[in-house]
Amino acid sequence: MSNQLVIEKLPKLKSIDYESISDLWKKERSDFNHQIVVLDDDPTGVQTVHGVSVYTDWTEQTIKQGFEEDTSIFFILTNSRALSEQDTEVLHRTIAERVSHVARTLNKPYLIISRGDSTLRGHYPLETEVMKDRIEESDKLLDGEVIIPFFKEGGRLTIDNVHYVQNDSVLIPAGETEFAKDRTFGFKSSDLTEWVEEKTAGEFKKEDVLTISLEDIRELRIDRMVEQLSGVTDFGKVVVNAVEEEDIKVFTIALMKAMKNGKRFIFRTAATFTKIIGDISSKPLLTREQLIAENATTGGLIVVGSHVQKSTDQLNALKELSQVHAIEFDCHLVLEAEAFKSEVKRVRKEAEAKVAEGTTVVIYTRRERLDLGDGMKEEELKLSVEISNAVTSIVRDFSIAPKYVIAKGGITSSDVGTNGLQVKRATVLGQAAPGIPVWETDEESKFPHLPYIIFPGNVGAVTTLRDIVQNIETV
Repeated sequence: MSNQLVIEKLPKLKSIDYESISDLWKKERSDFNHQIVVLDDDPTGVQTVHGVSVYTDWTEQTIKQGFEEDTSIFFILTNSRALSEQDTEVLHRTIAERVSHVARTLNKPYLIISRGDSTLRGHYPLETEVMKDRIEESDKLLDGEVIIPFFKEGGRLTIDNVHYVQNDSVLIPAGETEFAKDRTFGFKSSDLTEWVEEKTAGEFKKEDVLTISLEDIRELRIDRMVEQLSGVTDFGKVVVNAVEEEDIKVFTIALMKAMKNGKRFIFRTAATFTKIIGDISSKPLLTREQLIAENATTGGLIVVGSHVQKSTDQLNALKELSQVHAIEFDCHLVLEAEAFKSEVKRVRKEAEAKVAEGTTVVIYTRRERLDLGDGMKEEELKLSVEISNAVTSIVRDFSIAPKYVIAKGGITSSDVGTNGLQVKRATVLGQAAPGIPVWETDEESKFPHLPYIIFPGNVGAVTTLRDIVQNIETV
């Protein structure tokens, strides 16, 4: 389409002044003492960080534990993209109330990031609006909301306010991708100012959205950006353009200055902003030796649930590996209770036997979507939950400890982590590939200290899943 951009033909920007940015960053970040609480709508939000905790519950005790950690940032996995609007609203009101209470008790300034999908799917603006209302009941007003879906590792760039999804050397406007056609969270707009107007049903007009330009960022016009942010009131929206991580860092310098002057914001962002505001360094990709114990003798366990085309292509590439045993789970049998129950047991038993003998197994759901016809979305959603529960139960009931687990797909990886592996708290070790995080499970989980690789449905090249497994399997 004419709206697509070719990477090689992008307009020339002023080159990044790394040294000046580094000096400005050190000066501004050194006395920034806010606790950063990230609510992650699926487990992929830790795609850019390492050495931080992820909690899978949000009791006041858990939140207090997060505030008292040595690091200035922690994540709470809400998995809200898999929840109804009503459940999402209750969850975010509860968390906002507890975070606000803990912060007052500890006399600690804080900020909340709603980490959402970099392709703009999710319960927006519901999540941030609910938290704003609850926070303002017991605290100061929030001046605005900052929107940053930029995520370079996933090929998500924002240029002239248009958000793009990279496909090889082409940038496709987000509204023209398969993600925009999501049955639950679909949208039409690629220009983020228009997207705000669309998603807020006209409550916030596109012409009223403040945009931070790449020109101002590259020219290091910090004072101008501080002035712009200082003028934001009444929960106004701020859209940030970015094509490199350093662009976010420059904006964040201005943001911290504005916050020190008393401005208060909430954030709807992808994973890059969490790394920058948390002041987390870059780290090389994890090696096989860092992932797998020397004495490991069992096979690995891979679960593929995501149905986006990229996941199916990656699965097919993985199946080319001779050392991986593939098992299709016929999830369409969900329509027949007894047959479905037998299918779950068959898949688990076959997988256990292979993993026990040292062979890595990939369990994947049947690739065709279950389509009950027009007007049956609610019924399809109920069945998809039943299928997800069945897949999770295979992991939960697994009798053999695999040497690693990979889950493919945001909701799949959340369910496998929280309900299958029964993780209450995990530590992010780093990334197995760009944008693909690895947890180390806690002592209380089903398989303690297990490397758990979380592979988003819409990230990586066709060969990325195969490459990760091949790297692990090659001794």
